[in-house]
Amino acid sequence: MNFWLDRLPTPIGDLLIVFDEDGRLRALDWEDYEDRMRRLLRLQYRGDISLDSGSAPKQMRDALASYFAGDHAAIDEIEVETGGTPFQRKLWLALRAIPSGQTSTYGALAARIDAPNAVRAVGAANGANPISIVLPCHRVIGADSRLTGYGGGLDRKRWLLTHEGAMFRG
Repeated sequence: MNFWLDRLPTPIGDLLIVFDEDGRLRALDWEDYEDRMRRLLRLQYRGDISLDSGSAPKQMRDALASYFAGDHAAIDEIEVETGGTPFQRKLWLALRAIPSGQTSTYGALAARIDAPNAVRAVGAANGANPISIVLPCHRVIGADSRLTGYGGGLDRKRWLLTHEGAMFRG
């Protein structure tokens, strides 16, 4: 599959923006995690992924820049498309239902997608989320309100949640 790759500076590092010919966001990750992003893309699309340099659609870049400037709702209209399994896609779309400034737990997400006994599978799917921030996996915290893992590092997760005004422990 052929996708395009752009970069966007943010207060917490450069974002890698992967998009398709229709202007849909396919992946969003941090520059220092580019190898992981490429690995996840290969797994989700079951094969080789070609990433050519290109400029992301202006609307997408502007929405991401607005998010970092404080307009958290700006990213809600970014059109996304993912690979992955049906379970992963269902979980990733459920992440969008967590409002900015709020958090959820793995158990609550499992219940939301009608899989209350699949908490570990929810955790694994959350960890494989290809579209950071827009599919807000950073809003998922532990049942005790503590920060749990984040593919971009806990410092970034802490920054993102603080930026959005979310409450958490630690």
